[in-house]
Amino acid sequence: MSLKAENLSRAYGSGLLGRGKCIFRDVSFELEPGKTFGLMGPSGEGKSTLGRIISGLESPTNGKIFFNGNPLSRMKKTEYATFRRKVQMMFQDPTDAFNPRKRIEHSIFEVLNLLEISRTEHIRCTKEMLKTTGLPEEVLFRYPSQLSGGQLQRLALGRILLLDPEYIVLDEPTSALDVSVQAQVLNLLKKVQAEQGISYLLISHDEAVIRFMSDSCGELENGQMDLIEV
Repeated sequence: MSLKAENLSRAYGSGLLGRGKCIFRDVSFELEPGKTFGLMGPSGEGKSTLGRIISGLESPTNGKIFFNGNPLSRMKKTEYATFRRKVQMMFQDPTDAFNPRKRIEHSIFEVLNLLEISRTEHIRCTKEMLKTTGLPEEVLFRYPSQLSGGQLQRLALGRILLLDPEYIVLDEPTSALDVSVQAQVLNLLKKVQAEQGISYLLISHDEAVIRFMSDSCGELENGQMDLIEV
């Protein structure tokens, strides 16, 4: 499996001369199996936008995304469905990942229902997910407001893992958490990667986080991405 960005550019608006403001241009990199590519840089440089493009949630103005050698823009419906399952995105604020009016079990079972598996498999998968994320079964019966940010981010990761992804875009996954909890979540991400061989695109403005987590990294600034040593 492979996931590759080739000469990606993103612009917004039309501009006076028919060209919009270019957020970034000609960005290329490849996510290696079981490795982490760190993307750092100042706020407002388009890091999150690039992450959404990689995960298929936005389209680039120019350039291509290749999944298993096939360009995303030319995929058939079934191929694109596979891509959307295998490439997931974990967002910065875990409170946005769950319906505040529904108990956590509802959000988990929604994902399991998409997999069209039996009720027995529902239970097995849920228990396995809780074991992986280090959470007690009682969290299933809570509402999001009754859980901490660290617990919600663990659940957000666990729900993604139910889909058996090969790539996860991590958009500032610890910046909304207390400092004491950040290391726990980062270590969990490393543990999951070691056990399941998942590749990460880690987006962060925190250089220490990037260097702790990444096998290779790039810095996005002034519309360009430069590779830097970890």
